[in-house]
Amino acid sequence: MHRLRRYGTVVPMKPGFFDKLVDRLDHLDKGSLQTYFLRLAREKGLMETIFQALEEGIIVLDPKAQISYANRAAEQFLGFKLDDAQGTKIERYLKDIHWDLVLDLDEYEWSQLVRREIEITYPKHRFMEFYVVPLRAVDEKEEGAVVIFRDVTRERESTADSIESERLHALSLLAAGVAHEIGNPLNSINIHLQLLDREIGYLEDATAKAELKELVDVSRKEVGRLDTIIRQFLKALRPSLPERMPHKLQELIKETLGVMKHEIKDRRMLVETDFADDVPAVAVDETQVKQVFFNVVKNALQAMSDGGILKIETYLSDRFVGVVVEDNGSGIDPEKLGAIYEPYHTTKAEGTGLGMMIVQRIMRDHGGEIEINSEPGHGTRMTLRFPREDARLNLLEAPEQE
Repeated sequence: MHRLRRYGTVVPMKPGFFDKLVDRLDHLDKGSLQTYFLRLAREKGLMETIFQALEEGIIVLDPKAQISYANRAAEQFLGFKLDDAQGTKIERYLKDIHWDLVLDLDEYEWSQLVRREIEITYPKHRFMEFYVVPLRAVDEKEEGAVVIFRDVTRERESTADSIESERLHALSLLAAGVAHEIGNPLNSINIHLQLLDREIGYLEDATAKAELKELVDVSRKEVGRLDTIIRQFLKALRPSLPERMPHKLQELIKETLGVMKHEIKDRRMLVETDFADDVPAVAVDETQVKQVFFNVVKNALQAMSDGGILKIETYLSDRFVGVVVEDNGSGIDPEKLGAIYEPYHTTKAEGTGLGMMIVQRIMRDHGGEIEINSEPGHGTRMTLRFPREDARLNLLEAPEQE
């Protein structure tokens, strides 16, 4: 079989191609021959440039489902170089597809690949949409197939954000009704409990007086807990816009720990802090960010048994001032990690399941980011990133001219 060398590799040519080419060249004079080859070179160069400029990934397969061509985008999406992958089975990169049936134009198998989304983790986590076009479907004389990729990661994120926004809007409407319907009766119950407590004080039987007072105290405590849940729910769904002022995050952390010092002492927790030097102030709402630190620290304390260690540190990057809160508690199961921001999702008996939802909303309103790493039985590490007001682009020096 005749072979044609292309980009340093040997590519097999179709049977009869060389004979057809020679026959065509026999009918051309010297001038026409030169013009013909120049046109072929220009057309090939133009097509190559177009393929390389596309944002979509393109892979051409031979009849054996081996990679014969891939553009730059495809190399980036799947993490290979054409020089290394040429002649390699496509199933090495795209598994769980019956490529032999696809290339044979199996109606069912091909229909499954008209549009299909896959999740890839290497070399970068992406969601890809791809489809396959067997060349025989276009021209019966051709063999092989073309695979075309498109990165839909941003589209999926946008869709998820839209769904989240609609969900929160629906919850906001529900919350308004719940707050009105439950808030008023709770206030009435609380007032009557105060009156009842006053009447109990007039009783002469000390034993009955103590028993009734205990029941009233429990009832008032439960009413207070319900009122707190409602207020937290409303704050999570309809937070006020942040009133930003420059603040040192380490100072807000210290103030939060000061408020929580009795709980930390009662639980016999050890708090270790490591605040980086020269960390600039960031524009945040003091009250809201203190609420973030309070909820995150409280979650960490509740996740640890007596005598746990809580580590808090700050760091500086090009874009963010970061706060890391790490505990050595029970950790979070991987299957539950994705639901951590859901309302009323909690793994603790005393939790309301609203704390992390509030944290997420406040961080989002501040343009910040949250990263959670957790290992069951070993603890949780939560990173809060706040945008720097003084962030600047880092310009690289231009290479010296030779």
